[in-house]
Amino acid sequence: MSALDKMWVSFAGIGFLLLSMGLIYLSRYKISNGVLKFLVALIAYILLILGFFITVFTVFSGPTGSA
Repeated sequence: MSALDKMWVSFAGIGFLLLSMGLIYLSRYKISNGVLKFLVALIAYILLILGFFITVFTVFSGPTGSA
């Protein structure tokens, strides 16, 4: 994977983490409907896990070696 591709993947991971933070806040404090609250929280936690795995992949895959 090239360095530019790793940059875009890391941006997607950061975006997933930020989006999950906003959705968790939304589901806990702004939504009163139980079913909708559960669905938003489920999506948020899935994005949180995906963002975590993308971040771990980006950090531990190491440098690309091309300068």
